[in-house]
Amino acid sequence: MSWGTELWDQFDNLEKHTQCGIDVLEKYIKFVKERTEIELSYAKQLRNLSKKYQPKKNSKEEEEYRYTSTRAFLATLNEMNDYAGQHEVISENMTSLITGELTRYVQELKQERKSHFHDGRKAQQHIETCWKQLEASKRRFERDCKEADRAQQYFEKMDADINVTKADVEKARQQAQLRHQMAEDSKAEYSSTLQKFNSEQHDHYYTHIPNIFQKIQEMEERRIVRIGESMKTFAEVDRQVIPIIGKCLDEITKAAESIDHKNDSQLVIEAFKSGFEPPGDIDFEDFTQPMKRTISESSLSNSRADGKSEPKFGGKSKGKLWPFIKKNKLSLKLGAGPEDFSNLPPEQRRKKLQQKVDELNKDIQKEMDQRDALTKMKDVYIKNPQMGDAASVDHRLAELGQNIEKLRLEVQKFEGWLAEVEGRLPTRTEQARRQSGLYEAQNTSAVNSCAQDRESPDGSYTEEQSQETEMKVPATDFDDEFDDEEPLPTIGTCKALYTFEGQNEGTISVAEGEMLYVIEEDKGDGWTRIRRNEDEEGYVPTSYVEVYLDKNAKGAMTYI
Repeated sequence: MSWGTELWDQFDNLEKHTQCGIDVLEKYIKFVKERTEIELSYAKQLRNLSKKYQPKKNSKEEEEYRYTSTRAFLATLNEMNDYAGQHEVISENMTSLITGELTRYVQELKQERKSHFHDGRKAQQHIETCWKQLEASKRRFERDCKEADRAQQYFEKMDADINVTKADVEKARQQAQLRHQMAEDSKAEYSSTLQKFNSEQHDHYYTHIPNIFQKIQEMEERRIVRIGESMKTFAEVDRQVIPIIGKCLDEITKAAESIDHKNDSQLVIEAFKSGFEPPGDIDFEDFTQPMKRTISESSLSNSRADGKSEPKFGGKSKGKLWPFIKKNKLSLKLGAGPEDFSNLPPEQRRKKLQQKVDELNKDIQKEMDQRDALTKMKDVYIKNPQMGDAASVDHRLAELGQNIEKLRLEVQKFEGWLAEVEGRLPTRTEQARRQSGLYEAQNTSAVNSCAQDRESPDGSYTEEQSQETEMKVPATDFDDEFDDEEPLPTIGTCKALYTFEGQNEGTISVAEGEMLYVIEEDKGDGWTRIRRNEDEEGYVPTSYVEVYLDKNAKGAMTYI
């Protein structure tokens, strides 16, 4: 089966067929190129999708990724990023192994095809030239034969005519002989040309054209094989990334299986546990006997039982409020909390302090590593002065030593606060009693002030009274009696270790180094009640002051 023998007369059709083959190849190249663009676009969209749902750094959303379910979602996002990378690999491999290779091959194929058909046209032109030469020789032989025949007839005519001179007859005879000789020469030339043409034609149809068509056939078969191989490569490129994509999907499944609902529930407890105990029962207060109220066993009622006056009701109320109300929570969100996290519940404060201690220890270790590295460098410089000046690192070593010392002081400070918190976490009995007392105080104030203060669901108290409500509280003889009571006696003094901005109702602002009077010591909730003068008293974090209790203190006192 050879195109040279079977299709010897189909030169034009073969030219069209091979051109169509090249067009198909170029069309396939364009198809693969568009596929690579789709893969790149898909990978880009997957990456953007993964990036869109990644948690933002230093945001509240990042804190949610400590739970197994959200960590599994984060793992899914990371795997999708790797999944997108495999589609980029598909695009790169198809571009290099198929598109690039076939593009170069098409250029070579076009040049080869052009060369083969150029040789075919050249062979056709040669055989056509030989044919024209044969036709010219044939026409010349025919013409010479006719001329010789006419000359022979003229000679015979002249020879038969008695009126023609002998010279004319001789001339006609010579002319006939000349024409006859020319005919013979043309015959010989025609015969030679014919033999030559037959030989050329045989070579053309049995040697030259078969060889050219055979080359064209081989070229076309290579094209067909090449496009088949490219299609196999097309599938193989996809098949190569299937194991990696499978691993990505396996990791997503593994992340989903790692979700632990019990563990997440425990993490919620650890994240939001305040350390307080639920409030105890509120004692019944009998208002049928105005001057004989039942006293709760709270920190406030205990002080009243010792002969201290109750806080005034209405607009002048100085009753103790639960320290963790909404204002404090707002200040926390704005990052305005104190350094020792005293505005947080005990359990949360302990965690924050522990976290701070761990961070400082890491910083100390980092500084020590740098110091060790510089020390080794200095030793090298001392042994090999040509490598550097040993004195050049002394300044940096001194800085690192100072930094380490500062960090250690910070660690000691936070460890002190941490030990204080861990030692002051109240037992359930004491905490329930104090909570009960606070509820009682708030409840009493609410009854006499038209529900000025309301209990929040989390056990803290929020102030939601308006000025209008406060103005509507009637003044009674009962209130006047409490207005005339003596202030709480001092039980010692204290010195402010740090500045505290008392922004919540019930607290008082103090300046660092300021001396104040203590009127109620810390009952386990981290707050101490102090007084500056007759009209200024409130609560400050116990860790902010150094308390000096006076066991022999009397009710009388001198105001600052």
